[in-house]
Amino acid sequence: MKLKVCGMKYIENIQQVAELNPDYLGFIFYEKSPRNFEGIIPQLPKGIQKVGVFVNEYMEIVVSMMEEYKLDVVQLHGDESVAYIKELKTHVPKLEIVKVFGIKDTFNFTILESYEEVVDYFLFDTKGKERGGNGVTFNWEVLKEYPSKKPFFLSGGIGLEELEKVKDVLKTKLPIHALDVNSKFETKAGLKSVGELKKFKRVIEENK
Repeated sequence: MKLKVCGMKYIENIQQVAELNPDYLGFIFYEKSPRNFEGIIPQLPKGIQKVGVFVNEYMEIVVSMMEEYKLDVVQLHGDESVAYIKELKTHVPKLEIVKVFGIKDTFNFTILESYEEVVDYFLFDTKGKERGGNGVTFNWEVLKEYPSKKPFFLSGGIGLEELEKVKDVLKTKLPIHALDVNSKFETKAGLKSVGELKKFKRVIEENK
């Protein structure tokens, strides 16, 4: 089970969180987000992959950001089509691609079928007004109907209060690749509590 800490913003905080060695650090490139990233990404330990989060962005900008920040993964959080992803892959063929889908109480999993062959992972987040960082979980019972073997990131309001639920879902046979945490570990938008993340990571590692 891998861990992704998303919505990083401040250089010193990035360095502190990086010392915990999460598998992924996420940087949001979306102007409407309070976690919109415009800074400098410091040198990170080799094992940490940099994820760029985009929402219905012009492809040229996505490619430019990938090159500028030397990102390893692109996370598409908007309404990006299969055709968009196919074209993106022609520009950055070695890049891993994560496609996000929002869930609340129900979800039509047939939507995923056309994306199966063009993405590396799915990410399931809570459907809400904000594109990420809503701070609430969706009904994880919906995932029992997940028909695919494609690994996915589980996101949406995951914090220390959800640890028991997390332990339970990790016991299932769902192909969960990583847990994605964000706003529940913040003291303000983009600033993460290192102590709380450390505790969360320790419990997750104990329940692998």
